[in-house]
Amino acid sequence: MERKIKLKTLNSAITCQICQGYLIDATTVVECLHTFCKSCLVKHLEENNTCPSCLSIIHQSHPLNYISFDRSMQDIVYKLVPNLQEDEMNREREFYKERNLPNPKDIQQAHDNDENMDKINEEKHQESDYHRQDEQVNVCLECSSNNLKHLKRRFIRCSSQATITHLKKFVAKKVLNGMEKYRDIDILCNDELLGKDHTLKFVYVTRWRFKEPPLRLQYRPRIDL
Repeated sequence: MERKIKLKTLNSAITCQICQGYLIDATTVVECLHTFCKSCLVKHLEENNTCPSCLSIIHQSHPLNYISFDRSMQDIVYKLVPNLQEDEMNREREFYKERNLPNPKDIQQAHDNDENMDKINEEKHQESDYHRQDEQVNVCLECSSNNLKHLKRRFIRCSSQATITHLKKFVAKKVLNGMEKYRDIDILCNDELLGKDHTLKFVYVTRWRFKEPPLRLQYRPRIDL
């Protein structure tokens, strides 16, 4: 027999402890696994280096490198809360419109010759889901080292949910002739090393928010510290 559960009984698990609203762009602290809205957490970490919930130190100097988008949690929230995803998308478009800023979700026409990031998963080409319905991000990948060759096509357009690891695999396949060599590649934005689990949307919001697209990233051979 099917049992119905009231949404309010789940609120504590799907709401942000900072804004008390339902999670939007759910982002988890890697150290303690507490989850918050991305914008709430990023704003908190501009002045603090601790988890807003348990006060554990995330990182002394670079806490943003130790948080990660939680796609599974966000999917759960959108499925549980009626109309939340649509309402949030409308609010986001209105936000960009009022400030005369380009909305990444509406950028569809630029760089017609860009390679689609789905090619990094060519071994899955039989699958029907290539994330083409996701918000798209235009990226310019530039080589910052003389030890690696340049990409023939620097501009790509891919899902905003693609991670830095996806980009590393893409670059490794193109310039090192083997996707499995992706650990030998570093990806940077504004000369800052990016974490492997960062999504492109997270990088865009935190490193490229007020700059014109495309999102410009650099790749280089890995430097072990």
